[in-house]
Amino acid sequence: IKDGKYFVFHLAWHCIVVNSVISFISGQMTDLIYTEKELVQSLKEYIQAEEAKIAAVKSWADKLDMLTQASTADPEGYLAHPVNAYKLVKRLNTVWSELESLVLQDPSDGFISNISVHRQHFPDEEDEKGAAKALMRLQDTYRLDSESFSKGKLPGVRYSALLTVDDCFDMGKTAYNDADYYHAVLWMQQALRQLDAGEEAIVSKVDLLDYLSYSVYQMGDLPRAIELTRRMVALDPTHERAGGNLRYFERLLSKELRESEKSKPEPSMEKPIDLSTYERPRDYLPERETYEALCRGEGVNLTPKRRSRLFCRYQNGNRNPRLLLAPMMEEDEWDSPHIVRFLDALSDAEMEKIKELAKPRLARATVRDPKSGVLTTANYRVSKSAWLEEDIDPVITRVSQRIEDLTGLTVDTAELLQVANYGVGGQYEPHYDFSRKDEPDAFKSLGTGNRVATYLNYMSDVEAGGATVFPDFGAAIWPRKGTAVFWYNLFRSGEGDYRTRHAACPVLVGSKWVANKWIHERGQEFRRPCGLTEVD
Repeated sequence: IKDGKYFVFHLAWHCIVVNSVISFISGQMTDLIYTEKELVQSLKEYIQAEEAKIAAVKSWADKLDMLTQASTADPEGYLAHPVNAYKLVKRLNTVWSELESLVLQDPSDGFISNISVHRQHFPDEEDEKGAAKALMRLQDTYRLDSESFSKGKLPGVRYSALLTVDDCFDMGKTAYNDADYYHAVLWMQQALRQLDAGEEAIVSKVDLLDYLSYSVYQMGDLPRAIELTRRMVALDPTHERAGGNLRYFERLLSKELRESEKSKPEPSMEKPIDLSTYERPRDYLPERETYEALCRGEGVNLTPKRRSRLFCRYQNGNRNPRLLLAPMMEEDEWDSPHIVRFLDALSDAEMEKIKELAKPRLARATVRDPKSGVLTTANYRVSKSAWLEEDIDPVITRVSQRIEDLTGLTVDTAELLQVANYGVGGQYEPHYDFSRKDEPDAFKSLGTGNRVATYLNYMSDVEAGGATVFPDFGAAIWPRKGTAVFWYNLFRSGEGDYRTRHAACPVLVGSKWVANKWIHERGQEFRRPCGLTEVD
């Protein structure tokens, strides 16, 4: 019996152990079966992800292929449209980075090595921001609404270029991040308008309304801010800021109404936002409105009486031997101060050679700091420039000699020929070429005195924009390829002619090339003798 009891006990123990092992293994196996199924599903999702990635890359390749075919067919014509220039900068800074990240998920050595080599030449975030600000600058100067840019409705354009919802949103966000709520409203509103019209976008309507409502509030339009915020709450009742903002805006509006004893205003949503809805904030430039009006061709003070005093003639440089047989055609652009234009001042071959020499040397244009005299960059001058030495090529020497022959002034003490290129939104806001009394050291390092005169070669036609304007007396001089304009910055007494404050208007469509020669006082003592009065 003991053996039997032992046997039964042992058998029971053994069965319990075995069943426990079978139960454990069976449970694990079941898990592993489902795990394997999950892995298969994961494998399928991986395959789908790979296929989606390839499809996405192929889709982008097709789109970019079409874009590059259009752009390389006529690079200058394509880039003449400011929207094309902006989108090129944006693509290289944003889209290609996203493509790089996409491909890096499964590294492709050829693509990565290629893009890595070229990345050093790509525009960066600051470049994209600058291109966006250039469009806003054009928008302000030429009074173009956001829809004109979005739909590519610009004067003189040859290529169609559209801005998507996301493009407009990014434009608005650039302004928003700079606390420029005026432009943020214009571009966020345009993005919302296109989104409401059914255009697909990455940005959500809630995000758009979030930025737009706060920007509108910052512009002081509480009724519209409330309506936009209510719309946002209706779309996303759980939005973390919308509810709080709505209550805050409503309290502010109630307070304003109580203080002004006015009734509750009607919702303002029915009236769309445009350029006239809000007043553009004033900035540091006192003649901003006059300057921009002249850029648009408005307010030019060329009266019939003044026009009657303008003439054309053949200029032989006071019987200069080099001009006797081939005198230069000269036109009066303005009577006082006297501004002239020389026709056929540069040949096509000379202009192309100057551009060829300048292109590898182009860098962000600088201005001379009035305090220190040191050259530095500034937001009010947006262009790229290069300084060309006399001995770099015979064409530079020839051009300098021609300037001397036409003006009668020596160029021995003049500055080097400065070649400047104004691309999308490129400009130089109102400024003086000469040094004023409050900046006596501006040209001290040169040792050649002040800038007595300016000689400006135009080396391209500009489809729209790009005029040289003089806000003080209301003149606008438009670029004409191969011509040059000339004026004196100083009176014969050596005093500055403050009327010559001028500006290079933003280029709206096209590209503007100029070559400046600033002629200095030293060496002109017998060529342009001093006058007896301050304004001689």
